[in-house]
Amino acid sequence: MMKPAGSLAPGAGKPEQIATVLEKEIRSGLLGFGDRLQSENELVQRFSVSRNTVRKGLEELSNRGLITTKVGIGSFVTFDGKTVDDAIGWSRALANAGANVTTRTLRLEVMEDPGLAAMLGVEGPAFIAVDRVRTSASDGHAISIERSRLPLSPELEEVPLKGLREGSLHETLRGAGLVPDHGEEWADIEMLSAQDAAILDCPTGTPFLRTRRLTRASDGRLIEYVTSLLNPAHFALHLEF
Repeated sequence: MMKPAGSLAPGAGKPEQIATVLEKEIRSGLLGFGDRLQSENELVQRFSVSRNTVRKGLEELSNRGLITTKVGIGSFVTFDGKTVDDAIGWSRALANAGANVTTRTLRLEVMEDPGLAAMLGVEGPAFIAVDRVRTSASDGHAISIERSRLPLSPELEEVPLKGLREGSLHETLRGAGLVPDHGEEWADIEMLSAQDAAILDCPTGTPFLRTRRLTRASDGRLIEYVTSLLNPAHFALHLEF
């Protein structure tokens, strides 16, 4: 499994650099809601710094509202995990349901889509389709549908048979050494089709926020293309300028 990069630039504040590296992993989805960060000892080895420097970096990350540290247990991600925009594009999604959300997989299989392959500029037409619906645990209402398309590759070929690692697509990608580095994202409004309306238990034609996100590895390799339909009663866009 590919380990996250840990080199720091000389001459710059190391705690701030550590916080920025970890923030990027959180906002990219490499670290999801509730995930435990590496231990202080592991971070010391990863970044080749002192324990005090690591602690200052974690404190900075906590000040940014992304983690909480439990004494004797470790640091956990508190970023709510539902990102419409991240460090590459959109800002953090605002979910009224908070982190109290359950996820159900609707589809996990290999498919072929030559049109999508041409649009994304990948050689083969084979993708792994991962369709999921997220539901508010507080009231049982479905609040989003996410349709992810992953180019079929040797690292992922067993996913349709074995399922997602720990039920998480992010964990699956991380376990395969596929780390998002950059990408693009678009947002618009879409009226629900009859099929999507039935899944979301909404009237056909209900306007939903639609986002399309494309993420790539540092070498430009396509990792994921995901289309999400988000209930505007639970999600909004926040822009800074």
